[in-house]
Amino acid sequence: MLRKLQYTYYPAGQIRPEGWLRRQLQIEADGLVGHLDKIWPDIKDSKWIGGDRDGWERVPYWLDGFLPLAWLLDDEDKKARGRFYMESILARQQADGWLCPCAPEERRNYDPWAVLLLCKVLALYAELAKDAKTEEALYRCLKQFNDHLDGATLHNWGASRWFEGLIPIFWLYERRPEPWLLLLAKKLKVQGFDWEAVFASQMLDDLTERWDYLSHVVNLAMMLKSSALMSRLTGENPDAFAASALDWLRAHHGMACGHFTGDENLSGDSPIQGSELCSVVEAMYSFEVLFSVSGNPRWLEELEKEAFNALPATVSPDMWTHQYVQLTNQVQCAPLPHRVFRTNNEEAHIFGLEPNYGCCTANMGQGFPKLALTAFARTEEGIACPLPLPATLHADWQGTPVTVECLTEYPFRGEVRYRLTVAEPISFVFSLWVPAAVENATLDGKPVTPGAFVKVSRRWEGTAELTLAFDFVTRWEKRPRGMTALWHGPLLFALPIAEKKEKREYTAGGVERKFPYCDYALYPASPWAFGFAGKEGVVTPCEYDAPFTPDRPPLTISLPMAPLAWPMPDGRAALVPQSLEPLGPAVLMTLIPYGCTNLRMTELPDLSPQE
Repeated sequence: MLRKLQYTYYPAGQIRPEGWLRRQLQIEADGLVGHLDKIWPDIKDSKWIGGDRDGWERVPYWLDGFLPLAWLLDDEDKKARGRFYMESILARQQADGWLCPCAPEERRNYDPWAVLLLCKVLALYAELAKDAKTEEALYRCLKQFNDHLDGATLHNWGASRWFEGLIPIFWLYERRPEPWLLLLAKKLKVQGFDWEAVFASQMLDDLTERWDYLSHVVNLAMMLKSSALMSRLTGENPDAFAASALDWLRAHHGMACGHFTGDENLSGDSPIQGSELCSVVEAMYSFEVLFSVSGNPRWLEELEKEAFNALPATVSPDMWTHQYVQLTNQVQCAPLPHRVFRTNNEEAHIFGLEPNYGCCTANMGQGFPKLALTAFARTEEGIACPLPLPATLHADWQGTPVTVECLTEYPFRGEVRYRLTVAEPISFVFSLWVPAAVENATLDGKPVTPGAFVKVSRRWEGTAELTLAFDFVTRWEKRPRGMTALWHGPLLFALPIAEKKEKREYTAGGVERKFPYCDYALYPASPWAFGFAGKEGVVTPCEYDAPFTPDRPPLTISLPMAPLAWPMPDGRAALVPQSLEPLGPAVLMTLIPYGCTNLRMTELPDLSPQE
């Protein structure tokens, strides 16, 4: 038997993003993600559609974000382009069910990670397009893969990411409950990495400059959901391993933004080591799955840290370029004189088309669309709003049409209004999550508990409104080496650094980089070496056009800061300042959300008088 999900997200076709969320999705659609099939050879000339470029993970990665983006925006052009790719892939399915673009004699050595990833995309598309032939293609692909694994076991990326295959397997089993599907799930578990054994063995305790699968940050971001997914078969606690693994990662490799370092492999807790963009969007997806399986609100809190901070910080405001790795204290994004990252090259932190490696170029698109899909979910009791995101749901409950509107500017403002409209009177439970990083929370004037769900059970008639109001908590978080980070609600704040931008247009490896998808080197054009000199900041809400940009951020915090002697060797800020003795009097400076910055200082010494 397969244990039911606690929360089942609605498909993109039933959700309309609104407000800042729609604006961010439109920025993504107008940027790199929305144009890769037109400009990037690995997508537009891929073997998946009959070309001669990449025939492995890049097209499935791109479709995993592009398809929900197209349906969320109800963009007919993008839907048609998505259909073209899906139909081209399906048209090449072999008679025995094999789908990936390799010759029969190459199958045995073909890394099965692409099979698992594509199957996930097939399930996604079948639900979006309501396409029976895609479901049938997925059935045939998994049936063949089940036989394939008897003679060619999981290896390489497929072995480390085996659990991703559980997502399409379980999706299909819920529609076709055939025993062989659950046998395939168990086969993946047996042949894949035992991540619980990896952590129990303490094999990750020693950092090295050597690349390996075990300490690869994207693998680790993905594996957080592995035991939760398998718990649907075993009945075990879906949260226990993920919670302990994440606690360990944060304790040894934690970043101020709530993510963990890895460039590409685990890199400690230094604010000048990086973390890969792929690991951010995969951690987000892991938290989305974890919440869906277990219903534990902790995963919503973890998700919003990544979504509101780490993700926007590593893409440009127009989303035409991105970094491979982001740094917490990031004073310059220009080619380094020598390698300083553990296993990445000297340009991994610049903004560009495919700095260091192109996986993030293909994979970055899933972050914001899948976040939007967490706005609403089905439960056995009714309808839930897990994250307070501006969006509208068109669904039904027991055959009665229901519209739920979430009207909010959260996480930038402290109020959420829910408007529920039913076609005829009907009873169900409406569940809403009260964000954890708030205080003085009330629902229609009555106190509610931050970090918990509130369930409103009633007979709904016509249109009803609920108002959730709260204040944001401002908190100072201690960081290693005597540093401090400033949070306001779910947003990390940083000192923005004005930038001098150097455009780099060129062609390499048959890939052209030209405006707006060229590479950029960013150099600091304003002072950045400061420490906090006071803790009484003034929070100011601001008018904004886009949610994540340094030009017009949604809110700011002004507070006194003192200049310090802080060297900048090798193109990065030193790990710590040269001295904690201020070079002059404190001055009032303005911090903005971390996710709005390109260049920034985030972990700073606290020089304010101690109480």
